[in-house]
Amino acid sequence: MARAWSLKSRPDGMPLTGDFEMIDLPDTPLAEGEVRIANHWLSVDPYMRGRMNDVKSYAPPFQLGEAMQGGAVGEVIESRAPGVAVGDMVQHMFGWRDEAVAPAAFVQKLPALGVPPQAFLGQLGMPGMTAYFGLLTVAEAKAGETVFVSAAAGAVGSTLIQIAKAKGMTVIGSAGGSSKCSWCQSLGADVMIDYKKDGSLVKKLHDAAPQGIDVYFDNVGGEHLDAALAAANLHARFAICGMIDVYNSGRATELRYLPRVIGARIRIQGFLVSDYLAQAGDFYREMGALLQAGKLQSEETVFEGLDAMPEAFLGLFSGGNTGKMLVKI
Repeated sequence: MARAWSLKSRPDGMPLTGDFEMIDLPDTPLAEGEVRIANHWLSVDPYMRGRMNDVKSYAPPFQLGEAMQGGAVGEVIESRAPGVAVGDMVQHMFGWRDEAVAPAAFVQKLPALGVPPQAFLGQLGMPGMTAYFGLLTVAEAKAGETVFVSAAAGAVGSTLIQIAKAKGMTVIGSAGGSSKCSWCQSLGADVMIDYKKDGSLVKKLHDAAPQGIDVYFDNVGGEHLDAALAAANLHARFAICGMIDVYNSGRATELRYLPRVIGARIRIQGFLVSDYLAQAGDFYREMGALLQAGKLQSEETVFEGLDAMPEAFLGLFSGGNTGKMLVKI
């Protein structure tokens, strides 16, 4: 019998393992147009924390006692849908479970780019698209500009470093710990800030970018956003992807440098990767070319087995991952 993780109770602050519960999924026959998928790889992502709250947002909240959802890659093991055959590797959003039944319209065959299938949950999936469109379309970053990215050692940040360098930009990143900072520099980051070290983040960013920054890609919010406001050049553009600092507390850090938005004419824009799915072909063409040119590297932090899903998810909030956090079934 297939199994899935559900939300047993809504977290107050940082989720606890007791907020999750494994449930059995009913063994139902396929309807016309549906496929059955044996999941091989599951994704955990910070945005999932917001779906644990019973509030209106861009994604509906998880329902208590029902199977949770998230990115997944798996193999079709049964099909009643034209164009989707048994053996096809597909990507979909019916994760947090070992087997999924879904309408074929909700799954996508993996492009033939010669990479491991789990890459489509990271660098060639939602995190990679987030970095690509956030940097180039939302922030309109250009060659010669200085880009600052928080959570630089994560799946989004590490991909952004490499895209920015391939486009001729100077990249300053922030990550927690010397090993993560060293890894980001191996990807091409010009300067890395270890935010876990003592000292003002504003001063650290000023020392790293004495001429200021033109673009800020925000995965964190809080003090990183405030430091970016302090260092922003005239007409700087901020692409706001995530604010992991506030996902559990629900309280935003005071932004002392927010008034600089006016004088420096800073443009701050939030975005969702789903806004740009119609342009996915551009993303795959360009990323495929970078792959063939040997200009893309990736790192994965892998937990083994469906039972490890909550532990992998909670690790996102303690800096437990380098690169993409995944669960292998």
